[in-house]
Amino acid sequence: MALGKRGVISLVVFFVLVAAAAAFGAQFSPGEWYEGLRKPSWNPPNSVFGPVWTAIYICIAVAGWHVWLRTERATPALLLWCAQLALNALWSLLFFGLHRPDLAAVDIVLLLAIIVAFIVTARRHSKLASGLFIPYALWVAFATSLNLTIVRLN
Repeated sequence: MALGKRGVISLVVFFVLVAAAAAFGAQFSPGEWYEGLRKPSWNPPNSVFGPVWTAIYICIAVAGWHVWLRTERATPALLLWCAQLALNALWSLLFFGLHRPDLAAVDIVLLLAIIVAFIVTARRHSKLASGLFIPYALWVAFATSLNLTIVRLN
């Protein structure tokens, strides 16, 4: 499928939006406070998070873009896409920036619900977009469990 100038520009826009959310979140690194928290034995090493999130952010951008290609309007799926991106960025501020794993837990539960809603809603426009969010949902489900466990342990 030939994308054309409009398709390429819209793809760049979706990548820029995702990169902006990732850059916002990256301002709040784990640091000493996080290292001092009690964590479960199944907590992955910090080195795992960067590569996983990079792959997921690529999927997020392509999924949003693919729905846009199919609709070129603000559909419920695209509104959910925007909401998940905002909640995704907000989590880092709450957890690492404000040191509030409890508030971050509320955020991530909402994030997971919106990701699942996107998967269901986007499917009518793009099975590819819906499928690209499945690894994201699985990772956020794991991260939700981790976040809730950290709240419980601390």
